[in-house]
Amino acid sequence: MGEIFARIVSLAMISVFSQNAIFDRAFGANVAIYASRKDDHVVGFTVGITVVTTLASIASFFLDGAVLPLEYGYLFMPLIYIGLIGIIYIAGLLVMWKFFHGIFKKIKKYAHLSVFNCAVIGALFLNSSYGSDLAGYIGYGFGTGLGFFLACFMLNIAHKRLDSDKIPRVFRGYPIMLIYIGIVSLAFNVLVGYTAEF
Repeated sequence: MGEIFARIVSLAMISVFSQNAIFDRAFGANVAIYASRKDDHVVGFTVGITVVTTLASIASFFLDGAVLPLEYGYLFMPLIYIGLIGIIYIAGLLVMWKFFHGIFKKIKKYAHLSVFNCAVIGALFLNSSYGSDLAGYIGYGFGTGLGFFLACFMLNIAHKRLDSDKIPRVFRGYPIMLIYIGIVSLAFNVLVGYTAEF
């Protein structure tokens, strides 16, 4: 049991730092830029993405084992992943509506952004390519959400500093954030070397 937990934690740390969804693969960068504009959005989007990537990774472990061995199974995986994410999205909204109605009113306008984005589906595709066991799927799915939080937190801090009159008008907003993401991505790759495969 301790060995499985250690594998989950180590793969989560790899996906947070060396294979960060935004800084290494640019998955979900547009959602991260949007979420980083307000402090409360950072936490809300991150919780949504972490829950969905973790649950979808667990389910995709079993789906990958059933569909990928088929002759053309890999062709159906994008549709299966989108359907899986859709089921989790609808089930999550129904649970929130039924038991947490106050929270449901706050999140219903933004929930689809935290569920249907490249970070979530990218985590599932990377799991199917590199994941080997259930612990690997869970670790990478959970770590993708934590890595998204790290990236959103850094973008939130940068947004406050880059929203300045010192920035030329043509670069303000989205362009300067993309430049910032590019520079931080280079720094992450230098610190950890090239992308570590799990």
